[in-house]
Amino acid sequence: MLLLKSFPHPLTAAEEQYYLQKYTEGDLEAKHILIERNLRLVAHIVKKYQSMEENAEDLLSIGTIGLIKAVVTFNPNKNVRLGTYAARCIENEILMHLRSKKKSSREVSLYEPIGTDREGNEIQLFDIIETEDSDAHQKLALREDIRLLYSKVESILSPRERLVLKMRYGLYNEEEYTQREIAQRLGISRSYVSRIEKSAIEKLRDYF
Repeated sequence: MLLLKSFPHPLTAAEEQYYLQKYTEGDLEAKHILIERNLRLVAHIVKKYQSMEENAEDLLSIGTIGLIKAVVTFNPNKNVRLGTYAARCIENEILMHLRSKKKSSREVSLYEPIGTDREGNEIQLFDIIETEDSDAHQKLALREDIRLLYSKVESILSPRERLVLKMRYGLYNEEEYTQREIAQRLGISRSYVSRIEKSAIEKLRDYF
């Protein structure tokens, strides 16, 4: 259960304006403060989507990705508070995750046992699919691997690693960016983006 009092208090309007100005001037510490002081908003939105099936910590990580995107893409010249804009980004990120998870849960694995033949051998759904494509087995195996990869991206990577990989490789239909473009959008150095990307890939490689 999420305890809102465990998160830092939100910024006042004046404080928000100050740190937004500092961030636009290139102050990365201001960016981190804007993210940290809006984590209570993430927790508040996550509470709406908590259930027995959804892990609060997972939703918090997903919501934090939405918050980071909000801070990075927020336009202070528009007549709207950061919190209002961030709430939409956080909710969109969570809903996208839930839709993706729901869609995956409806998919039936082609390698699930569905019975046995007369000799007692196990039969899989793949065994009864007729196809003339000699590469069908490899293609279906690849699809399974891709689905597993997506699940591990969500479960074993940090929010920042997930965000960098999504932007770098166009995961979840995101637009693909170069390391330099990601660095500019996130307000960090290109070498730091490279380190984050390498760390994330190593974690996934170790798992597989």
